Amino acid sequence: MTDAILMIEDGQDGYRPGGCNIGPDEIRKRNAAGVAAAVATVALAAGLIAIGAPAPARLLVALPAAGSAVGFLQARSRFCLAFAVAGVRNFGPVGSVVRIEDRAAHRADLVAATKIGMESVAIGAVVGIVFALLPV
Repeated sequence: MTDAILMIEDGQDGYRPGGCNIGPDEIRKRNAAGVAAAVATVALAAGLIAIGAPAPARLLVALPAAGSAVGFLQARSRFCLAFAVAGVRNFGPVGSVVRIEDRAAHRADLVAATKIGMESVAIGAVVGIVFALLPV
């Protein structure tokens, strides 16, 4: 058995309000999403360069870049933004969630989710602006 499974069986799933709401399977899923969105960012950037898109259109790379950032930030922090909003956590297989019953814990999760969301938007915006300003 893995440590995560043992922890769940012992009733200690690793949940920390505002600090950790996902386990290894969900973390891998967030990393994979980050990679996929990073690939989409590079592909979009290459396509925009290939068609000679003007600077304002090149800002579009901010969208997949923000998606990539949210995936990687969630994986790194072991915290899922959407789970926080939904009031759930998951330390088992993907798709099995446990409801957060404590209101203070849910509020802490929402604060952490807001931080991850704002950081992701900021990263996406910086990538988009830098790409738009590059001479191509």
